[in-house]
Amino acid sequence: MSASTLTGRSDRTPAAFRPLVVGIGEILWDLLPTGKRIGGAPANFAYQARALGAESRIVSAVGDDGEGREILEALAVRGLDRDHIAVVPAVPTGSVLVGLDDAGIPRYTIRDNVAWDALPWTADLSRLAAKAEAVCYGTLAQRHSLTQAAIRAFLGATKPSCVTVLDLNLRQAYYSREIVRDLLGRSRVLKLNEDELLTVAKLFSISGSETDILVRLRSLFPLELIALTKGRRGSRLMGGEGDSVHSGFPVEVADSVGAGDAFTAALVMGLLEHKNLDEINESANRVASFVCSHPGAWSELPAESTDRA
Repeated sequence: MSASTLTGRSDRTPAAFRPLVVGIGEILWDLLPTGKRIGGAPANFAYQARALGAESRIVSAVGDDGEGREILEALAVRGLDRDHIAVVPAVPTGSVLVGLDDAGIPRYTIRDNVAWDALPWTADLSRLAAKAEAVCYGTLAQRHSLTQAAIRAFLGATKPSCVTVLDLNLRQAYYSREIVRDLLGRSRVLKLNEDELLTVAKLFSISGSETDILVRLRSLFPLELIALTKGRRGSRLMGGEGDSVHSGFPVEVADSVGAGDAFTAALVMGLLEHKNLDEINESANRVASFVCSHPGAWSELPAESTDRA
């Protein structure tokens, strides 16, 4: 399918449209200077997609411990589905130590060998994959073979129209050229930031300007759209329909934890609603800016962000 298929107009009524959207990979505790908060990029994505009108699902795993039970209870309080979060014995629930610089930019120290590294593949997940309208995943959950196999099986079980979104999310040393290449080959949409763009260009020996790199990536892989985020300077969306640039919105940053995941959620909802690239870019920047202005990744979005009628 072409990129224009992702954003071409339709006769859908947005207010009645509740697509099934999945975030698969890590769920964990972000240990912030202000206290612990639920996090993990796929979980953040699913949370914000639900706030924007999706019927969202988190596919992950927690340990059979107090931290895991606390995550499950917190999801129940928020009315989020927990049916696809496995409880894995003998390994702890995941956590990440998050440090913030003076600008609120996070630095992550990620605990290894935790529950979301041991996500089992089940028939139930196969059925969920077959119904999903969109699924978002990243490189971090590829670091151990069991979860890597489950994510690849999930992607293989999706229908051809499913919007498969790679939110690159490069962390520490938990990625490789082989992992990135494999995921790019399975994805219709790539979302990454400027630092990640330079890393990917180096991995695949691509030189030239930002535009050169984006064009080359679309020629090497079956990517219908690339979303490049630039922090305070907004974002760029390049696809078959065109090239959209947004300068972002001024905001007083509390921290930027989860802002990129909120951007991805708004991007996916815009694609599923068949909005044009400029509309999607503005909406995604607005949502990400709001999340930046509040501590933690699970901010309650204002009504103007969630009104899609």
